[in-house]
Amino acid sequence: MTSTQQGLLAMVGACTIWGLSPLFYKLLTHVPPAELLAHRTLWSVVFFSAVLAVQGRLGELAKAIATRRNLLLIGLAAVLISTNWFLIQIGRATESSLGYYIFPLIAVLIGRYGYGEPLVRAQWLAVGLAALAVALLTWGLGVTPWISLILASTFALYGAIKKGLPLGPVVSVTCEILILLPVWLLLLALAHGRGEGAFGRELWDSALLILSGPLTALPLILFSYAARRVPMATVGLMQYINPTLQFFCAVLVFGEPFTRWHGATFGLIWVALVIFSVAALRQDRASRRLAMAPPGVSTHVRNPASDGSAKP
Repeated sequence: MTSTQQGLLAMVGACTIWGLSPLFYKLLTHVPPAELLAHRTLWSVVFFSAVLAVQGRLGELAKAIATRRNLLLIGLAAVLISTNWFLIQIGRATESSLGYYIFPLIAVLIGRYGYGEPLVRAQWLAVGLAALAVALLTWGLGVTPWISLILASTFALYGAIKKGLPLGPVVSVTCEILILLPVWLLLLALAHGRGEGAFGRELWDSALLILSGPLTALPLILFSYAARRVPMATVGLMQYINPTLQFFCAVLVFGEPFTRWHGATFGLIWVALVIFSVAALRQDRASRRLAMAPPGVSTHVRNPASDGSAKP
């Protein structure tokens, strides 16, 4: 099996775990969301620390937070990813699915205005369709889909921050959850002090709470493994596995309401993602042809990002 094939399998594994995670958290709906997040953080720290210990890299944690800039960025990333995790586990799978469909389109806007990355006309069209979809759902239901928008925004901002951190993925995520660990340990101590903590009451619940750590950590490791072996355009397309599985969990398994307004919204989002993905693939192919061309030899391929000429 080639390195690329291994990366593809890792990416499928990561997205499948994320996409089916609502089934797992449905088993723990009786545990208060904040307490569940505290256990996810605690057992993720245990899991990541074990991985770094096996690799002989525990010493990298202290180096990672040695500078004020890194500490500030890691702290902000920790708040964003914790907010993201909290919203995923509260059992609103339809809105979570919509949020992760919207995420690539918000991420591209951050890339445009935060990093000066050019957008072709097709990508602007995709972003416009996504905005129209959210406006349509807001008008149809009479309420803004805040969970979807916050999920998409926090994950996009989280990715932008990670882009500026000179750290490996395992070290970075371990630092993020370590920073907020004291807060969650205090919450668990208060809950158990009042006799309300879920851990230790029943073997099944305790086992699920411990399992929430590896379930949180493993897809992040698989994703980082895949990202180093698979072209980013492929990584972007394969990430749609996650919200698609969440969507099926919400509608087919949980029977969450899916109105005509949801149908119209998801339809617009899917059209936007097709347009966006085709444009991204064309950009990726053009960039690779330009990069592979011998010096001084024209490829007769225009960079679609340079003049906005690409069309879906």
